[in-house]
Amino acid sequence: MSELAGNILRFARLLRRAGLAGGPETALAALRAAEAVNILERDELYWALHAVLVRRPEDHELYDQAFGHFFRVREVADDAYSMLMSRSQVPRRPALSRRVSEAFRAPDQGEAMGEKIELAATLATSGAEVLRTRDFEQMSAAELARARAAAARIDLLVRPLPTRRFQPWPRGRLDLPRTIRDAMRTFGDVAPLRFRRRRLRPPPLVALCDISGSMGRYSEMLLAFLHAVSAARPRVHTFLFGTRLSNVTRTLRHRDVDEALARCGREVVDWGGGTRLGACLQQFNRHWSRRVLSQGAVVLLITDGLDSDAGAGLGAAAERLHKSCRRLIWLNPLLRWDGFEPRAQGVRALLPHVDEHRPVHNLESLEQLAQALARLNRT
Repeated sequence: MSELAGNILRFARLLRRAGLAGGPETALAALRAAEAVNILERDELYWALHAVLVRRPEDHELYDQAFGHFFRVREVADDAYSMLMSRSQVPRRPALSRRVSEAFRAPDQGEAMGEKIELAATLATSGAEVLRTRDFEQMSAAELARARAAAARIDLLVRPLPTRRFQPWPRGRLDLPRTIRDAMRTFGDVAPLRFRRRRLRPPPLVALCDISGSMGRYSEMLLAFLHAVSAARPRVHTFLFGTRLSNVTRTLRHRDVDEALARCGREVVDWGGGTRLGACLQQFNRHWSRRVLSQGAVVLLITDGLDSDAGAGLGAAAERLHKSCRRLIWLNPLLRWDGFEPRAQGVRALLPHVDEHRPVHNLESLEQLAQALARLNRT
């Protein structure tokens, strides 16, 4: 195998580790595409590989970063190729996304062709259990990546509620109008009775997430969790607040979680600062409550309750929010401490107006939250 062919195969495996769809047939197609163009022209090689390796529009940026870094580092061409790179019209970015960086750091499993790869399952269950109970703040980068993938698999199923509309059903309440219409079609002969029931629909889910400096990694992990929830079900509204309120519902609808979080970082200007909890809740009640808190909405308030304004106006704002929604659940990472006491003024102002006060600091707490939301109609 030539050096160029080997680098093409390594590049295809790199993209697969970064999350792009593809398999052995895609790598072979990339080899054929490289043979069909002039490899000394960077643009031709770029777009030839792009045509076979990129299948989704949102993967273009990852491919662009990986191509620029991979072929610059490995230096697969001679001096003439290096001279062409300065005249290239292909866009290049100096910064690499987290997915591409981790793909470069990960070992290439395809280097040893023909070697049997054995996966040790020893202590696998124990490792998974440790990951479930480990605090997000204490996780390494690799553990955070595994935790984000595990959080995305948690089914957050809020039990559906009956609406005003009806739907045909084999039994239940008699649907007199439909029964009469069917009888008229038979000219008065005997017609079967028709029944109906109220249409069921999951209530809206509204998340208000604190992104102040005291929340740290909890905000990042919960945003990744909310991204998965937004992709799995409709009517999920996400707001971020620090010193001001920001609606990131549309931003989190992006299919790629890394790109969605990167856009949130660019759009929200008060990331990692203080918390004006009362003012932000008042702004939400004034501008957004009537738009999103309808049909029995459930509100997840994700904050540690530490307010820079010392709880000014927080009690009244929390009371109005509680009356506007079906259930207000406060997710507080400070509850991970056994000796937690509501001494802060913001915590004491919030507590009388929430239906539940739950910890949210590891995967186990997220699973318990999903189970609690699935039991809402039983309480």
